[in-house]
Amino acid sequence: MNNTLKNIFEPALLQKIEEEGTLMQFKAGNIIMKPGKYVKMVPLLLKGSVKILREDTNGNEIFLYYLTEGQSCASSMSIFFSEKQSNIKAIAEEDSDILAISTEHAMAWFNEYSSWRKFVMQTMERRFDELIQTVDTIAFSKTDERLINFLQKKAQTLQTKTIQITHQEIANELSTSREVISRLLKQLEKKGKLKLSRNKIELL
Repeated sequence: MNNTLKNIFEPALLQKIEEEGTLMQFKAGNIIMKPGKYVKMVPLLLKGSVKILREDTNGNEIFLYYLTEGQSCASSMSIFFSEKQSNIKAIAEEDSDILAISTEHAMAWFNEYSSWRKFVMQTMERRFDELIQTVDTIAFSKTDERLINFLQKKAQTLQTKTIQITHQEIANELSTSREVISRLLKQLEKKGKLKLSRNKIELL
């Protein structure tokens, strides 16, 4: 059992998780969840990282937050309570292992195990705070500030200062144009904030 989970859940629940959980493995770039699909499981991230995006009817995307080891998706949790379709898109940011817990067990454990109930509530609270920050950033921050914030979060999640990403990918996730991102990146490079190379950005 993953050491991170051992620090979160009580022994009796850990045994249940090990018995009932289904291990799912994804390569970097794999789509884990799509909008419009019914969510039949709650994911526990054992290894890697996952980015959560919001997608509109035209296929435009905007970045919301990352999941890292020992975390789960608040959107999945809110959906399994209400039995609605997914409204987010989840993509493996790097090779990732996920332990899938059926919604049936997730609901039962909420009433049975205090550590699971606490985990669900803390996850919902944490993600709500992150979503508020995302809304504030979109509403009140300039695009260059959003760009820096996005790169810093990505670097922190991947635990590296060198990020493999194209200007178009950044533009897609920030819901702007590639030309705007390229111009801002060049400005940030001139200011000594980062170093650009082909499909790579190094934060300084």
